[in-house]
Amino acid sequence: MTKTNMDLSELLQKHDQGDLLRSIAEAVLQLMMESDVDGLIGAGRHERAEQRTTWRNGYRDRCLDTRLGTLNLKVPKLRQGTYFPGFLEARKTSEQALVAVIQEAWIGGVSTRRVDELVQAMGLSGISKSTVSKLCKDIDERVGEFLNRPLSGEWPYVWLDATYLKQRQGGRIVSVAAIIAVAANTEGRREIIGLGVGPSEAETFWMDFLRSLKARGLDGVKLVISDAHSGLKGAISRVFEATWQRCRVHWMRNALAHVSKGQHTVVAAAIRQAFDQPDRKHAGETWQRVADQLRPRWPKLADLMDVSENDVLAYMAFPRQHRTKLHSTNPIERLNKEVKRRADVVGIFPNEASIMRLIGAVLFEQNDEWQTSSRYMMVEAFAQIDKEEIDPILSITMKAA
Repeated sequence: MTKTNMDLSELLQKHDQGDLLRSIAEAVLQLMMESDVDGLIGAGRHERAEQRTTWRNGYRDRCLDTRLGTLNLKVPKLRQGTYFPGFLEARKTSEQALVAVIQEAWIGGVSTRRVDELVQAMGLSGISKSTVSKLCKDIDERVGEFLNRPLSGEWPYVWLDATYLKQRQGGRIVSVAAIIAVAANTEGRREIIGLGVGPSEAETFWMDFLRSLKARGLDGVKLVISDAHSGLKGAISRVFEATWQRCRVHWMRNALAHVSKGQHTVVAAAIRQAFDQPDRKHAGETWQRVADQLRPRWPKLADLMDVSENDVLAYMAFPRQHRTKLHSTNPIERLNKEVKRRADVVGIFPNEASIMRLIGAVLFEQNDEWQTSSRYMMVEAFAQIDKEEIDPILSITMKAA
């Protein structure tokens, strides 16, 4: 209590009447956050205590708009886990990014009737370029720090998925892929580890993106899960000594395209018999038996099953406790929907930087939420991923590549 009184007394002496109330509000909110963090950690600053759960790790700047003006606050960061005060808006970063993208498009001369309506609806009239530049710079710094942070430890599982967006390039509107990388480490936690923008069909783009992840410390990769993007499989084999898992959901859609709609349910049920097997060996035997049964009536489907067996069943060589999250990119579908929802509001992005800004802000916030949730995977099961178990399937998959 003495320290609080001293802080407020100092404020009375140092600040004039115009800034006094704002300064007091900043000090009070800062003290509230420090107290919250002390309780979360189980110890005060520099205090030794047996009940301590983690340590402080600096601050991140946050602004809070109030009737007293903009309050400049410093939110404490933790080495493990995260802290975010309830009186701040958790979604503020991405909402600012959305405003910045719309402002940038409008000011840059690429406005459309839709963008004009959005600007008017949000009350954004007479926005100066300097205001937009300042807003974008603040977001870019935070997003850039997040997307380029070092990665430590081992990350056995990596999910890759692409969301297609519209962007202006040289007076044309083109479709580009925003590649999102999510990984799970041996502590059972999942994190968003990367974002790249480029043509999804280009193998060189995939290789550059994967190499950038590796350069930041992505190590211990055993399985990469993705759709069958052109060039991706080759890039994986060149950058990582890892198995590729083709998204089972997307593969099933491609497979059923060879079957009349009236037979979809029956054929899908037959193929799923392989997925219900206890291990890779039995799954492969069932897969081949079903392919042979379907061959007389649907030869193209059977041929597809023959060439894609190792890719679709790769996850079966990994711990049973993890398999429900390994056979497809579905675990990050919710993330993709949130990204798409924000991107649909913009429609056409003025440039690549605006894509990185908005999508990066959404990923930044989602990653923070994941760190406060329970573990994504059972930690004990990671011990089952040994060299003897994975190597046979790895060699088959790499030869097929």
